[in-house]
Order: sequence, then structure tokens, then C-alpha cells
Amino acid sequence: MIPPIANNFVAGESAAEAIEHARTVNRHGIMAIINLLGEHYDDPEMAAEDRDQYLDNVRTIDRVDVDATISVKPSQIGIHVSETEFRENLLDIVSIADPRDIFVWVDMEDHETTDVTLDAYEDFAREHEGGVGVCLQSNLKRTSEDLERVKDVPGKIRLVKGAYDEPSDLSYKKKSRVNERFRADLEYMFSEFEPQAGIAIGSHDQKMIDFAVELGDRYDHDYEFQMLMGVREDEQQRLAREGHEVYQYAPYGTKWFSYFYRRARERKENMLFALRAVLG
Repeated sequence: MIPPIANNFVAGESAAEAIEHARTVNRHGIMAIINLLGEHYDDPEMAAEDRDQYLDNVRTIDRVDVDATISVKPSQIGIHVSETEFRENLLDIVSIADPRDIFVWVDMEDHETTDVTLDAYEDFAREHEGGVGVCLQSNLKRTSEDLERVKDVPGKIRLVKGAYDEPSDLSYKKKSRVNERFRADLEYMFSEFEPQAGIAIGSHDQKMIDFAVELGDRYDHDYEFQMLMGVREDEQQRLAREGHEVYQYAPYGTKWFSYFYRRARERKENMLFALRAVLG
């Protein structure tokens, strides 16, 4: 059983529990992003198993009355096996999701996978008329160039500060510098992105949330907020009541322990972040 602390952040061990959680947050006007826990596979059979689980999830979301999307990790569907394996598995998922009008998010992992992930995003978002999104991280020094590259792609970009402990020559280390870059990247998105390029703000920082609302009013560009299950859920509900599009990232699966262990080891700030969420 998932212990009480982890239970705050994980929707359950089964897909059925994740779907039921999505139904619960829907009642508050919040949509769900369902993510099967798993990452860093170098076995193609494991990647195929999780691909098949996502295919089942897409079919279930389409069949039942729930407002949800899915989000997959590149290292979960074969990027460490080969680029071909990753793209083929992602294509299988997108090809099933697109005709059912179910959005597919591709999470961003460490810097070694950024180029392959962006290449796949750009190709699939164009081929499937915007039914795909990807995450970019403001702590990476390359992100401003990446945003310029994807500004006219008909998909969505989720902007986050970044949780991976990347090399100092590739990333900003000071919290103040990351915050500065996040604000600059966000303003670039609102001011320069084409209307068909969607904007998602992945942050629990109230200053960044308020800044995004300000930018939305200034530039009249559609946008949405994305936050984690178990973190600032009162703010998620407030934003939804005020008419903002809000998505809650809801992971599920049996690999919850390795998920928390890996996140805690990557950066000490991750453990402090989780502790603050538990303590309110």
C-alpha cells in the first residue's frame, strides 16, 4: 500500500484509481494529466509494456466521462534503448490519442535527452495538428533558443523551472537567476508565440502565477496552469473558480517508491518541496 505521505502525491497504483481521481478533480473544474510512473528503461520489453498501458489509458479516457490527458516520459518508452524505439512507441500513442481528441504531453528529462525529445515533439505536433505538447525548463541555458525554435509549432509548451541537477556549464544554479529566466521565458512565450502555439505554466510559485495572469491580460493569449497533485490544491481550485484552465498532474503506478527516491536524490530542494506540501 502507498503510505500516507506518498498518497498525497500519487493517485493510486492502478489506472482505474487514476481515472477515478481525475473524475474527482473534474468536479472542481480541474482537468487531469495522467502519468504512469516509470522511467530510465533500457529494456525494450519494459518500454513496450508501458506504451501498451498508455494505449489502454487513452481508450479508457475516451470511453468514460472524464476530462483528462496523458503525459509520458521519453526514458519510459524507449529513449535509452534507441531514438527509433522512442519515436515508434510515441507514434503508437499519439496515433491512438489524436483521433480521440486526447492530448499527449511529453515530459522533459535531463539535458542528454533534450534534442531527441524536441525533434519528436516538433515532428508529431505538426503531423497531428497540435495534439502534442512538450516541457521546457528555464534552468537550462539553452531554453531561450529552444523557445524560439518551437514558437510556431502547433502544439503546446509547458514551461517549468526545472528539477534536475544539471551541470553548471549548462544550467543556472542560483534560485534568483532561475526565477529571472522563468519570467523572461514566460514573457517571450506570451509576446512571440503564434496563436496556435499553446502556453502552459507549470509552477506553484504565486509570483509566477500572478505574473502569468498579468501577461495573459496584456497579450490576450490563451494559456493554462499545470500543478502537481497534492501541492497547493486550494490554489488550483481558486484559479479554476476564476475561470482559468487548470490541469493537475496526477501520477500513478506501482513504481511510486523509486519515483520519490529518485526525485529526492536529484536535488535537496525536491525533498524540501515535498515536505512543505505535506505540511501545508
